[in-house]
Amino acid sequence: MTRTIDFYFDFISPFSYLAQLKLPDIARKAGCEVAYWPIDIPEAKIAAGNYGPSNREVLPKIKVMKADLERWAERYGVPLAFPASFDCADWNCAVLFARENGKAEAFVTDAYRRIWGQGIDPGNRNELAACATAAGLDADVLIAFVESPVGQTQYRKARTQAIQRGVFGAPLMFVDDQIFWGNDRLDFLSEYLNQ
Repeated sequence: MTRTIDFYFDFISPFSYLAQLKLPDIARKAGCEVAYWPIDIPEAKIAAGNYGPSNREVLPKIKVMKADLERWAERYGVPLAFPASFDCADWNCAVLFARENGKAEAFVTDAYRRIWGQGIDPGNRNELAACATAAGLDADVLIAFVESPVGQTQYRKARTQAIQRGVFGAPLMFVDDQIFWGNDRLDFLSEYLNQ
């Protein structure tokens, strides 16, 4: 039986972008698969009792966070550009459609490349359609899913299940009875998978 890494993320999270850059290879090397689970970070934080402001609202913190993100991007040799907006809910919902069609990794990888690598506006439907096409999905069907009550219900259920599991932020990776939080814990995840 193949082990699964449950990867909880939100496209508003730049640290999830960084984790996604490495996680698929870590999983493959360990003979695991990644299950992609989109969440809503503000909702998960509140459900966990964290009522503080977002990182973007704490100016001293955002300054240090941006510097850290730039360091990580340089270390990984990837571009980093803050997106034009943080309107990512539809992209998160679209992951569920991509999962159903066996294209989750391709969709998530390209979505992060666009959102955090290029700094596109996730509120732009043309970008979402282009990402769907690049991942090998029918863009019109994906967008119809995102806009449908079925798609929104599935996304709400996924978020509720994540909260019930104890998800409080992103990126979070669950494997067996272990939880790894943050892209800076990928070495620990890799060591655990390979012991």
